[in-house]
Amino acid sequence: MTTTWEPTASGILRLPSGRLIRGRGLRHPLPAGPTPDFALYLLGKEPPTAAWESRWLRWPDFRLPSDRPATATALREALERAGTERVEVACGGGQGRTGTALACIAVLDGVPGAEAVAYVREHYAPRAVETPWQKRFVAKFHA
Repeated sequence: MTTTWEPTASGILRLPSGRLIRGRGLRHPLPAGPTPDFALYLLGKEPPTAAWESRWLRWPDFRLPSDRPATATALREALERAGTERVEVACGGGQGRTGTALACIAVLDGVPGAEAVAYVREHYAPRAVETPWQKRFVAKFHA
């Protein structure tokens, strides 16, 4: 196991605790550099097998996760593992579902729900969290 990502690498979100999580879109090529130790994939259908440990959450594009309790558990696991491992969160484009998940992880890390979307847009991607219902999901998400 490795420790973390390079904090200056593209697509890396630094959480208030200092933990680093890479967000990305699976429709884009794998970024250069180290691969994840663990990945959380947010897709409407099961992703192809990865060369690293991964977990899949059924989460259709532009929607919300199908299983909310499983999602909360997976996001907590991603945050915990980011303390000692390279963790990646990814969906098709790397903006809506990935941004929503990263904003929820930021809530778990101490960012108030009402501020989490703005936090992720500032520190990860300006277009993260694409729909009004994704924004509401983050605002109501709790640790």
